[in-house]
Amino acid sequence: MKVAVVGATGMVGNVMLQVLAERNFPITELLLVASERSVGKQLAYKGKDYTIIGLQDAVNAKPDIALFSAGGATSELWAPKFAEVGCTVVDNSSAWRMDATKKLVVPEINGNVLTKEDKIIANPNCSTIQLVMALAPLHKKYTMKRVVISTYQSVSGTGVKAVQQLENEIQGIKGEMAYHYPISRNAIPQCDVFLENGYTKEEMKLVKEPKKILGDDSFSVTATAVRIPTAGGHSEAVNVQFENDFDLADVRKLLSETPGVIVQDNLDTNTYPMPIYAHNKDEVFVGRIRRDESQPNTLNMWIVADNLRKGAATNTIQIGEYLIENGLV
Repeated sequence: MKVAVVGATGMVGNVMLQVLAERNFPITELLLVASERSVGKQLAYKGKDYTIIGLQDAVNAKPDIALFSAGGATSELWAPKFAEVGCTVVDNSSAWRMDATKKLVVPEINGNVLTKEDKIIANPNCSTIQLVMALAPLHKKYTMKRVVISTYQSVSGTGVKAVQQLENEIQGIKGEMAYHYPISRNAIPQCDVFLENGYTKEEMKLVKEPKKILGDDSFSVTATAVRIPTAGGHSEAVNVQFENDFDLADVRKLLSETPGVIVQDNLDTNTYPMPIYAHNKDEVFVGRIRRDESQPNTLNMWIVADNLRKGAATNTIQIGEYLIENGLV
């Protein structure tokens, strides 16, 4: 495979290269692509140095697969140009997620919707991916009516500038601010920009994307997204009301048997998911599984994942692997 990584110098781009190497993705030729200011610089992959090229040069090279993590504006402009030369684009931005003509994919859940004709494939939002990994098997068995999510999201979800802000504040250094407010010793109830309905873009992604991925809009979702001073890993407190009742032992068993999900739920040993332990892992961790005693057929759980891996880079690469394994590229 001739593979292009677009946005190779960014935070997710770096993780993509790490994950491609770890998973031995079948690469015969690797193109590392970034904005004009990075062109000509060197980046290492598997011990070899590669020279960064620009977007037009990458299109001219006609890669088989392009893994994009370069922001929405770049994706909107350039993904169609890659697609025109026969390349399959897996895009990590929000540009195509809710486009009715594009598939929004978590391979373990809905990889089967992909065809050879899909030349631009959308990777879901990081907090959506870990959410649906846990919800999909439960929805299949018990049928969801309503989902209430509160997220506790790391600064790495904002980008390198936010990680630097947190580091600076911890060390007492005055520096550039990614947020309106200090993030150290704080919790900011705003992830992304506010919309007219009073919700943020991040919250509305959590409302809309699960329905598209699960191919079902019969359930309702509401979300509150909060930025907290952790360097990596997103956490979610999730309350799910089902049409049908459930047994907690069955819920744990069902989640344990779900590929890509690990149940960490032992109160005797204080075992539950935490972002510090999800770091650099590809699985989604679920714990604090308990019945909501305030109303029938309702479950509470705590979901944690590394937002730069399963939430971004790993899922993108898994889509690429699915395409190759199923002869779609």
